Amino acid sequence: MAETEMVIMVTGGSGLVGQAIKTVVEEEKHSNERWIFLSSKDADLKNTAETRAVFEKYKPTHVIHLAAMVGGLFRNLKYNCDFLRFNQLINDNVLESCKDFKVQKVVSCLSTCIFPDKTTYPIDETMIHNGPPHQSNFGYSYAKRMIDVMNQAYHQQYGCNFTSVIPTNVYGPHDNFSLEDGHVLPGLINKVYMAKKNGTPFTIWGTGKPLRQFIYSIDLAKLMIWALRDYNEISPIILSVDEADEVSIKEAAEMVIDAFEFKGEVVFDTSKSDGQFKKTASNAKLRKYLPDYKFTPIQQGIKETVNWFIENYESARK
Repeated sequence: MAETEMVIMVTGGSGLVGQAIKTVVEEEKHSNERWIFLSSKDADLKNTAETRAVFEKYKPTHVIHLAAMVGGLFRNLKYNCDFLRFNQLINDNVLESCKDFKVQKVVSCLSTCIFPDKTTYPIDETMIHNGPPHQSNFGYSYAKRMIDVMNQAYHQQYGCNFTSVIPTNVYGPHDNFSLEDGHVLPGLINKVYMAKKNGTPFTIWGTGKPLRQFIYSIDLAKLMIWALRDYNEISPIILSVDEADEVSIKEAAEMVIDAFEFKGEVVFDTSKSDGQFKKTASNAKLRKYLPDYKFTPIQQGIKETVNWFIENYESARK
């Protein structure tokens, strides 16, 4: 008997993680899977009618939900209300459509920023709702946190198989390299590129002391595809490198400097906020399922991302 075709629709399919999933899927084709990658051009997911129309068009059996309004620390500080409202609208429209169109499984992408600001480390999946998130991006954090609540509610009331993954800081090709709105690593990459090109100092915002776990987008893509096919809990799972692989912003910046072979002056602008000092996450649950998974070493991931940025500078988001 022929295998039933899975129609897998990826919201936010043109972004960092969506592009990484596309790369992985093209490398390891499964004959019974048809993948559809949506971008904002296909539908405004804040709009209920447009969301339902795109579900009607493609009739997905499975959904990876990546679409979100996202931004770096400084954009979050400025637009907390927009981040809260727009992300709640997107999530409500997508999950309700998944229920109505009888989607068999949904994997939504959360963020470690949903965890309480005041907490013990390492954080794990049981601690999401133990207190308020960091004040800097509470709008985005609460909207993302509510996906977990919605997953539990849809499962309890309708039996839906909706789950979520929580990646640590993602980086890689196709990222948003904007200096104002991007996340820390792509911002550093763009800054070093400009400093090298213009012969100016490379300025790092903050002290460089905060610690982060960075996951390469290709690794995250592989793990999200695994979650779609094989992870069957409703409760979320943290997708992260090991705790021992945590690096400081300063160390990450030094890896970017090495990748560019930048020889100029390096300055720390300590008038800028550091944000949270650390968000160390435990990947014990992931390791229970995949004890032997090998993550891309961060030096290699940064080098590949820098090479991609140089080659695609004109078309890269920045």
